[in-house]
Amino acid sequence: MNPLMRTNNNLPSLIENFFGRDMNDLFNSNSSWVNNVPAVNVVEHKDGFRIEVAAPGLKKEDFKLNLNHNNLTISSYQATQQEQPSDEGRDKEKYTRREFSYSSFQRIFTLPTSVDADNIQASYTDGVLKIEIPKREEAKVKPPRQIEIGG
Repeated sequence: MNPLMRTNNNLPSLIENFFGRDMNDLFNSNSSWVNNVPAVNVVEHKDGFRIEVAAPGLKKEDFKLNLNHNNLTISSYQATQQEQPSDEGRDKEKYTRREFSYSSFQRIFTLPTSVDADNIQASYTDGVLKIEIPKREEAKVKPPRQIEIGG
């Protein structure tokens, strides 16, 4: 079992667990609310873990990272507004149109007890949010050593 488990609080996950993969594919047609979750890589290295979230087009201010007990929540909310040029109507009426676009996501990861939660760091560069989660010293793999036999 992966020490970083993904918890996804959305309907397709429930459908997949309850009905199985084929039923999930039926409901997974190209709905925007289903496809709105960015892809994530989780890497374990000798000093800890790294979570990489692919989120191009966002700014670092759009993200929120929260740690509650051993649950790391990564969320984002972005509202964009596009203004279209005014069109002249039949009787020289002026029409204005605005289109609003909102996007958000939330991912929750359950962290193992071996992490040093006080030293988690995050950075956002080139569309990728990187979260470094170090292991506590006592959880790091130590090199083999020879033990002397006494007396």
